[in-house]
Parts: sequence; structure tokens; C-alpha cells
Amino acid sequence: MTDRVALITGAGTGIGRSAAISLAKIGYKLVLVGRRPEPLHETASICKNTESLCIPTDVGDPDQVANLFEQLMKHFSRLDLLFNNAGIGTPSVGIDELEFDDWENCVKVNLTGAFLCSKHAFGIMKSQTPMGGRIINNGSVSAHAPRPKTVAYTATKHAITGLTRSLSLDGREFDICCSQIDIGNADTDMAAKFKVGVPQASGLISTEPVFDVEHCGDAIAFIAQFPLQTNIQFLTIMATKMPFIGRG
Repeated sequence: MTDRVALITGAGTGIGRSAAISLAKIGYKLVLVGRRPEPLHETASICKNTESLCIPTDVGDPDQVANLFEQLMKHFSRLDLLFNNAGIGTPSVGIDELEFDDWENCVKVNLTGAFLCSKHAFGIMKSQTPMGGRIINNGSVSAHAPRPKTVAYTATKHAITGLTRSLSLDGREFDICCSQIDIGNADTDMAAKFKVGVPQASGLISTEPVFDVEHCGDAIAFIAQFPLQTNIQFLTIMATKMPFIGRG
């Protein structure tokens, strides 16, 4: 896999950084994408066993995404894997209190960003030699069931499932396969709240278990090592005892 190239959005921290580390270990060259350059360079320094290209980008901006893929092609000339990982949430309020700007920004990053990156990646993958590639979307367990007062985040993650299915279908003739990894309670900075207590469907505030974010990267690398003739369509990785399976 020494000549294969992976692009990771949200690569500066958490799940994105974990994916970068694991993909570097199996020989991928990396394009690291995020809004802030400093965390991207920190990730690149950790992945010093491979070549990394850091490109600060707002994935919700069409012009910035076009520039991202232009720089990728100038540097590496191909793309074998895209991990659509960048995502944000909104304030924890009911839909009647959610500001439109918060809704719009969440949709812009979580859904439009994944669309824009997939659009460019798809075009590259279907025309490169050898043809094909792999797209992995971060769906979250919120693609299956919502948490209280997360209407924007949950809506975008349900939409990601539709994007995954459509890309899987449309990519068949071009050897482009698409997977979705649904992650629950990985131990990142964003998950610190689970250790303190978060609202449950019952109305109670309860702590929840977390799991080592390193395993998210392991799961991405696991999917990435299959040939394009084989696909892990959906994969859920979660803290074993989190209150996801069961009644709220």
C-alpha cells in the first residue's frame, strides 16, 4: 500500500487523528484536512513514518474544497481513500429554540462538506489509473437514534446514511465503494461530557462509558485493507455498555 493516498477531514484531533495514525501504519500517504493548521501539523508529526500533506480547509466552502483537491492532485496525482470525518454539533436546545445559523452551520459542515469532498473524490477515482477507490463516511450512532435536543446533528447523520447508500450504488461501475462507520462514545475531547453526565431519553442526567479513540483508527484501517471487490457497508463501533442498545 506504499503508493496509496488517503484524505482525512477533521484530521487535527480525535477520530480523524486516530484514523491518520492507523492508515499511516499500513502504508498510506496522507492528506490531512481541517480548519486549523496547527493541529494538522501535530498529526503529521505523529505520522512521521509516512508522507503527509496538510491543507487547512473549511469543507463547507465549495471554493476551498476545490482548491483542496487541486493541491492533492498536484502533489500526489491520485486518491485511494476519502474519510469524511469532519463534523460539529449545535447548542443542546429544542427545535423551537435552535437558531437558524446554528442549523445551517451544522448542515454545512456535516452534510455539505461530505457531499463536496465526495463529489471531487468520486471524479478523481473514476478517471484515475487504476480506476476506483474507497469512501468512508462517519455516520455516528446518531444515524440510528437521536440524543435529546440534537435535531440538527441527528438530521445530518441520518442524511449521511443516504449519501453512503447512493455513493455505494453509483460507484459500482467505477470500482468505487462506500462505507459508513457509526461511532458511539469514543474518548475524545468532545466526549468529555459523557464522563460528567448527559441527558437521557428518560429525562435523567447520567454518565456514560467511553472507549479508546485509537480503536476508531483501527476500524478505519480494517476497512481500508480490503480489496475494492469487498466492502464493509456499515460498521458500528461503540462503548460496550453505553445506553444505545435498549429502550430509553
